Amino acid sequence: MTTINPWINFNGNAEEAFTFYKSVFGGEFTKIIRFKDLASAEFPVPEKEENKIMYIALPISEGSVLIANDVPEVMGKVNENENRSKILISTDSKEEADRLFNGLSAGGNVEGAMGESPWGTYAGMFRDKYGIEWIIECSLGI
Repeated sequence: MTTINPWINFNGNAEEAFTFYKSVFGGEFTKIIRFKDLASAEFPVPEKEENKIMYIALPISEGSVLIANDVPEVMGKVNENENRSKILISTDSKEEADRLFNGLSAGGNVEGAMGESPWGTYAGMFRDKYGIEWIIECSLGI
């Protein structure tokens, strides 16, 4: 089964927003990754960014997960009127993920080729030819 889950970008207040969303939807976060968790020589993280959210997930219903991250300051502020969200499609197989990635990204701008992600999936990211931002993924091992 293919699912679509919203992924929202924040200007440093993802954790605050998700604490609020959790109070509304209920449930528990399934994963929280901070930028400091990924820091390395190849991926240096400034001290003021280390506790910001790189990935947070909150199941909101059977098969639906709300996901978010903070945008690092080096990438600029998130415009409240655009570039606020990505559409995340989760598939059952790498083959289906590749098919959707290749089809939807045609004529667009690939921001991250399909491959292993820091949050433990096989994923890729792009902006389609209409300017819509997408992430296609499947769980590793499928």
